[in-house]
Amino acid sequence: MTQTQWIWYPGDFEIYQGMKQNFDREERGFFWPAYWYTPGWNHNVVFSKTYQITAPTHFTVQGHGRGNVVINLPVAGQTDPQQIKHPFNTDIVCPVGNVKIEVIVGNLSGLPSAFIQGDVIHSDASWLATNYLGDPLPVGANKYFTRADQNPMTFEYSHRLLQPLAIKVVNGGTLLDFGHDYTAVTQVAFKQGFKPLIICYGESETEALDVEMTYMKQTLDQGQSDFGSYQADTYRTKLRAFRYLFVPGEPNLDQVATITADYQYVDFPAISHFKSSDQELDEIWKISDRTLRLCSGLFIIDGAKRDRWIWAGDAYQSYYMNQYDFFDKGLVERTMLALRGNLDIKQHLDTIIDYSMYWIIGVEQYYQTFADKTFLKAIYPKVESLMRYCMAQTNDLGFIYGRKGDWVYVDWADIDYDGTVSAEQMLLARSYQAMSHIQSILGIESTEFESKFTDLKRNIWQYFWDAEKGAFIDSYESGKHHVTRHANIFAVLFDYTTTAETKQIINNVLLNDEITAINTPYFKFWELEVFAKLGMFDNLKDQIKSYWGGMLQHGATTFWEYFDPNETKPAEYAMYGDKFGKSLCHAWGSSPLYLLGRYVMGLQPTKPGYATFEVAPHTDWFTDLDCTLPIADGTINITISDGTLTVQATQAGGTLNYAGQQLVLPANQPVSVPVEA
Repeated sequence: MTQTQWIWYPGDFEIYQGMKQNFDREERGFFWPAYWYTPGWNHNVVFSKTYQITAPTHFTVQGHGRGNVVINLPVAGQTDPQQIKHPFNTDIVCPVGNVKIEVIVGNLSGLPSAFIQGDVIHSDASWLATNYLGDPLPVGANKYFTRADQNPMTFEYSHRLLQPLAIKVVNGGTLLDFGHDYTAVTQVAFKQGFKPLIICYGESETEALDVEMTYMKQTLDQGQSDFGSYQADTYRTKLRAFRYLFVPGEPNLDQVATITADYQYVDFPAISHFKSSDQELDEIWKISDRTLRLCSGLFIIDGAKRDRWIWAGDAYQSYYMNQYDFFDKGLVERTMLALRGNLDIKQHLDTIIDYSMYWIIGVEQYYQTFADKTFLKAIYPKVESLMRYCMAQTNDLGFIYGRKGDWVYVDWADIDYDGTVSAEQMLLARSYQAMSHIQSILGIESTEFESKFTDLKRNIWQYFWDAEKGAFIDSYESGKHHVTRHANIFAVLFDYTTTAETKQIINNVLLNDEITAINTPYFKFWELEVFAKLGMFDNLKDQIKSYWGGMLQHGATTFWEYFDPNETKPAEYAMYGDKFGKSLCHAWGSSPLYLLGRYVMGLQPTKPGYATFEVAPHTDWFTDLDCTLPIADGTINITISDGTLTVQATQAGGTLNYAGQQLVLPANQPVSVPVEA
């Protein structure tokens, strides 16, 4: 018997929980719900499954919401079945026969869900659900909700109680340092009765000590609110992300209260491991892993402190990092479903045109990683409808453009946004390719998107390729012929350029200091992938060390949203016109996990889901190495010791490509070769 699970209408759990996530942003004493259209979940649902019952069997039904249970029994000679109805939370006896069980749940304010328990009749992913529109669909369910006493509207996080690593008296108050960012509830246990303390939060010490401008600050009271509550001599705040806590005006805090942090997280497994002769790269890997974990929970969010929203751009890159770190399939699925919402699309994801296209491309990448055709089939209608939403705002040349309410983002950079933008067209072309591939996987015979891709690519070259500059310009409509790195990076990354064009882009753009440098880890990810793809490993190494290593030199304990090595404190913490607006723990800052795993270790699936895979280590970076990476349900270990490279995988299907050799990797058997001089 499969494990009993709570069930809901497919996608509704993610929409409901995603709304809770996106409505939780806090800034200087007020809440800031996400500023885009938020789809709702279904409020009345019918769950059903047909059983062939050979002997009377008992079952019970719990539901979050109002409803009832219907047993449908066929009646000889009649079209309509006999219906026997039961309330929730009673012992129900199902009679013998070909029986269809229906569980009807309505919930005005929350998520309709059901938990059916019995030896034969029980809820799991094999049930169907309908919202009274269209054919029934496979229900939604996940591994976190398998107990009768749970409520799918409340996610149960793992907890760890943290003590500050350092406490000091400064500026007439007490500063507590927890070592690095955590997402935690602040617990203030008073020793001699309540006192209205002020708590100032900070990702940096500078922010926590700035009592006036710190992003999050709270004066404790004895009441209860969305910001926390007081009970039994202890005040518990809402969940917040911070490294430092400052209590102004309390130099003797130890006599007043004890402050601890209730760290709340999803306990993703520790699969990957990276230890080498290069201590700086080791530290970069460790901090990248920490950053990704702090930005991953029920969903992948952008940053631990500021937005805490589900942004499709951060998520798309994080799918790659997850693949080389803790390889959690459910995390990717939940994030995709939360971002996409309902089938009827009303607005670009997060209002950003490029983010809609990243989402489409991400579905293709999901299949390459996990090879789950069932999920791909289930989500396909939402993929196609989003693609057609994008196509509806293309001009006569097939170029996508921004409409009122759209954000043409690309990157935080000096891009010429006048008219249609070349980087957006590259993403649109890549989306057409993804659609063609997805249709092929699902056996949908169509040449529509392949044809769209061919036409669009031809027009991109005609209107955006500048032969004199040997590069793609941002906009042909402005007449400025302005060149940035972004479209050129995409063109090479997506294999759209000829060998000659690639060489021109390398010399005229990527290695040209006159072209404005990229300062976000977000687009640095794509730029460094191009260097790796082209075999420019010296450039890759130099930039990983100067950029992420540069953040370490600036005191980073998690990686930032944006980094300019020329900025100093306190200016390096500012962004968006806010003194402390920069996120110092941002999902896209964990790029080295992918760059090192995919290119330096050379690991990639060669068939979906790692049915076959290859590893091609770039060994001249190390004299010693011990690296473990996930491969589907197993791992691969790559070591360098005493001049020998050894690779061992826990599953068959692997190939070691090294020094001109292609060696089969049998399951659980080490393969060793001399390190190439």
